[in-house]
Amino acid sequence: MSLLELMRTRRSIREFTEEPIPEEVLFKIMEAGVLAPTSKSRMPWEIRVIQDQSLLKTLAKAKWHGARPLENCTAAVAVVADSSVSDVWIEDCSIAMTYMHLMAAAQGLGSCWVQLRLRKDADGGDAEQNALAALGYDDPWRLVGILALGIPGEEKPGYGEDDIRKRMEKKVIR
Repeated sequence: MSLLELMRTRRSIREFTEEPIPEEVLFKIMEAGVLAPTSKSRMPWEIRVIQDQSLLKTLAKAKWHGARPLENCTAAVAVVADSSVSDVWIEDCSIAMTYMHLMAAAQGLGSCWVQLRLRKDADGGDAEQNALAALGYDDPWRLVGILALGIPGEEKPGYGEDDIRKRMEKKVIR
């Protein structure tokens, strides 16, 4: 499958089976993350693989809404950054997350980006800080989000030609 075809068919998956992800597949996803370009090759991030179900459930509660995929995934990847290493840590982490998102799809896995930066928990607390504390990080560490991973427990159709054409007409200026 070409990269463009992968992009057309990849969708955010929020439901997963209980089947574990093979270690060699997780390795390929991590490899994609460390191959992501970073500003000045500083690589301000750490890629943290999470398979502990108790920790995944704790992380799902770090945010008020939209973290449910962490409750039922079999693994997740947190991309945390030492913000003192690079002023563009957000971009660097986002690129690494995107590379891993695409590699997960290429490996037949489902994935969902759970945004935590600039989000709140049910009590109005900072979701990013909640997740960082659960993961054992403090200043100057920051977190863009967590990528929930698993064997898809749902199917979603890819983007058809009409969908793509409409997006192109609406969002591309020539």
